[in-house]
Amino acid sequence: MFIPLYDHKPLVHLRRQYVTWGLILANVAVFALLQRGGLSDPAMQASSLSFGLVPAVLFDHRDLAAELAVLPEMASLVTYAFLHGSWMHLGGNMLFLWVFGDNVEDAMGHFRFLVFYLLCAAAAGYGHALTEPVSTAPLIGASGAVAGVIGAYLVLHPKVRVWVLAFGRLPLRLPAAWVLSAWIAFQLAMAFGFGDTQVAWWAHVAGALAGALLVVPMRRRGVPLFDRGV
Repeated sequence: MFIPLYDHKPLVHLRRQYVTWGLILANVAVFALLQRGGLSDPAMQASSLSFGLVPAVLFDHRDLAAELAVLPEMASLVTYAFLHGSWMHLGGNMLFLWVFGDNVEDAMGHFRFLVFYLLCAAAAGYGHALTEPVSTAPLIGASGAVAGVIGAYLVLHPKVRVWVLAFGRLPLRLPAAWVLSAWIAFQLAMAFGFGDTQVAWWAHVAGALAGALLVVPMRRRGVPLFDRGV
């Protein structure tokens, strides 16, 4: 629907958004290393099972094979968010993180933003697992964590103007409230049965909700909500 390109909100408290950059680099590095390793489809599937989030394993309905069980089940609530299935999957998530992550990091500070991002990833993964508790399909991708960033940005800066490509081709400068509310509404519609069942829509919804809630206690003291004072 909308592809974000750039927002017009400068940093106030930080000189650089080092955690946002670091998360992007970490996601790109993991994907590049897996691709460079020339992993076959079975090997990629094994990596997804070992480090992705498998709801049936998380809730002890199934066990992974011994050679695949390299981490505690709870660790997968975070590790899944650093795996991606394709360059397009990776690029879309990192573009949203690039556009919106810096101002959320600015509102929280480096360390709290990192904790916030990982908590949103865990909330998104758990939300997905609750809707598919016996699924053996691994969940991978940063979409849920990035959805948390989107939820936080919407609570912090709904009035900020964002350049987007509408329907992939029409450049528009719109308030963030329009763009991000439309994105969340789309995720909800897809989650309630209008979307591809191969996409973890409820992870996006849970991540956005977690981000919108967590930003309130995790923001710096004195940072206003909903662009009050702008």
